[in-house]
Amino acid sequence: MDFLRVLFPVSGVETYIFIPPLVAFVISFFTSMGGVSGAFLILPFQMSVLGFTTPSVSSTNFLYNIVGIPGGVYRYIHERRMCWPLTWVIVSGTLPGVLGGYYIRVRYLPDPGVFKFFVGLVLLFTGFRLFRGLGRRKKSLKGNIEREFDISNIKYSLRRIEYNFNGERVSFGLLPMFCLALVVGVIGGIYGIGGGAIIAPFCVSVFGLPVYTVAGAALMGTFITSFAGISIYSLVDIGGKTAPPDWLLGFLFGLGGLLGMYLGAKTQKYVSEKIIKVILATVILIVSVKYIVQFFS
Repeated sequence: MDFLRVLFPVSGVETYIFIPPLVAFVISFFTSMGGVSGAFLILPFQMSVLGFTTPSVSSTNFLYNIVGIPGGVYRYIHERRMCWPLTWVIVSGTLPGVLGGYYIRVRYLPDPGVFKFFVGLVLLFTGFRLFRGLGRRKKSLKGNIEREFDISNIKYSLRRIEYNFNGERVSFGLLPMFCLALVVGVIGGIYGIGGGAIIAPFCVSVFGLPVYTVAGAALMGTFITSFAGISIYSLVDIGGKTAPPDWLLGFLFGLGGLLGMYLGAKTQKYVSEKIIKVILATVILIVSVKYIVQFFS
């Protein structure tokens, strides 16, 4: 099988050509159900398994998001589970935050060891919030009637956004959500994930929003901010450095993510909310503990 082994000259990674899309497919299938592209797990795979540890690994993650996320977003829009006001609040906060995150990544976190420790802390906090929110929503969705999953009667003002979902009236404060998105944008800009892996769990566990209505908005927000992220990493020169992606490697990851997110979004409504949270939280905590331990070893 040596003829399938490829050297990616930009990153220096050498692996079988089918490995990136296969790994991305498996990861994104499960994570997209919770509104997460899977980039937060693609990044440690690139760093620990493939040995891709330069700042360009973050922009390669953004490229994966751009190629892969449309598969999941299409399904959420098609099934009328896209909460557009929530999407635009997420985007308005994360976009400016991405620029700040890039500056911090290039200036202060070029060392892989320090970066891994930072990643571990972010994932540990995210996993903790997910587990904490497991018992908060007692009502779970059952059955497969599509109209039960529609988001309807959306109303918004400068203070609150409200909508109907599964017989409930759901609402959240506009300013708190914007502030969260801004902080997430900074972290996402450093990590190269667009922020969905952080904002989706917070929307569910802190704001009490149903994961079924958060997923589409979180993915769309990640998709849009990833364009800004990849542009910043590729074009903005800070300290004499730019960090463009490995285009071929990112595209291969994205192809797997495209199919995985499409099928994950399609399958989501048949999976209980608690199972989705457990899957995400367990994987996040395993990776976070590994990275934190590595920093001290």
